[in-house]
Amino acid sequence: MKKIRTALAFFGALMLAAACNKKADFDYYYYDPEDYALLQQYLSLPDIPDDYTANFPTHLRNAGLFPRPVERDKAVLGRVLFYDKSLSKDGTVSCASCHKQELGFGDDVAFSRGVFDRSTERNSIALTSVSNFSAYYGTDLNGSQAIRFFWDNRAETAAEQSQASLTNPREMNMHMDEVVSAVQSQPYYAPLFKKAYGDDFVTANRVKESISNFVNAMGSYQSKFDAEAAKVTGFSAASYVNFAGFNVQQNRGLQIYQANCASCHSPIMGRPMLFNASNGLDAVTHPDDRGVGPVTNIPADEGTFKVPTLRNIALSAPYMHDGRFQTLEEVVDFYSTGIQAHPNLHSNLRNNGQPRRFNYSNEDKQALIAFLHTLTDDQARKDQRFANPFKR
Repeated sequence: MKKIRTALAFFGALMLAAACNKKADFDYYYYDPEDYALLQQYLSLPDIPDDYTANFPTHLRNAGLFPRPVERDKAVLGRVLFYDKSLSKDGTVSCASCHKQELGFGDDVAFSRGVFDRSTERNSIALTSVSNFSAYYGTDLNGSQAIRFFWDNRAETAAEQSQASLTNPREMNMHMDEVVSAVQSQPYYAPLFKKAYGDDFVTANRVKESISNFVNAMGSYQSKFDAEAAKVTGFSAASYVNFAGFNVQQNRGLQIYQANCASCHSPIMGRPMLFNASNGLDAVTHPDDRGVGPVTNIPADEGTFKVPTLRNIALSAPYMHDGRFQTLEEVVDFYSTGIQAHPNLHSNLRNNGQPRRFNYSNEDKQALIAFLHTLTDDQARKDQRFANPFKR
């Protein structure tokens, strides 16, 4: 009997080893070996596609925010498309040219440079200023109350946003049929399309869908603020004013933020509280950039712009839709004493009908800036899933 048990145990061990080897073989050959060898000539991609699942901390889940699943093969394809300069008219610009990972997927100039060294018309929004795009951006994922894309909220989905950037004469300056041709001409795309779609047929919709999967996986939720906010029990703004892991200055800045800024930008750095607003940068609407006004044709939207959340704000200078402020110090000074009486100035920034004066002390200003630095997410800056896959 003992011999039988020993034999069975040995047989079981052999079967387990065989199963493990079979799994290893399966995983290794996720891509056809010839296809993977082709990919390796151009791209640094793992032999098994990365998992693009976003795992929100407690405070964001308690607020009812949940990232949507993305299809990893399409996200991998979207990553390559996002970084590919061959998709621009002069072959010098990619989506990542204006959205640099080390800068929170923003840029460090007021106006980014597009094809033929043309200047963009607005400051590039840092893509990791959001906790996750799929959780509350895009009407295709989140319905009519979803946050929209661009400073003027004109694009309802990530697909619309990507097409607008690809075809903008100041950015990549392509027609979508030219984008399709450019993709077809690059040998590394065929294996990626086969995995994402079952064949290597390239269409404009497939290009946009893949970029959307990559963008919708983006976000930032591993900052020092998130680590502390996740420890809070219950859900009320009063719970987010004193964190054990913050120093005295950071907590003072947190309290100033919650009292004066959170009603627009979100107390938990989740979904922003407003779609758009005028923050009183100017007393009149600039005739060359009326913001959301021309998109909605609503008079109250004239001179208003997207209200972003402030994640990774310390990485994404210069600030505002026109990049007019070079530092956080300038931004805080503006809100302290510089708000102007625009006709559509938001009520949160009015006091008895006049522009509000917060009149921060120097200590208040430094505390608020110290708090804003706790929103930096070093993981998002270094995450290889979102890094440039091209070999240099």
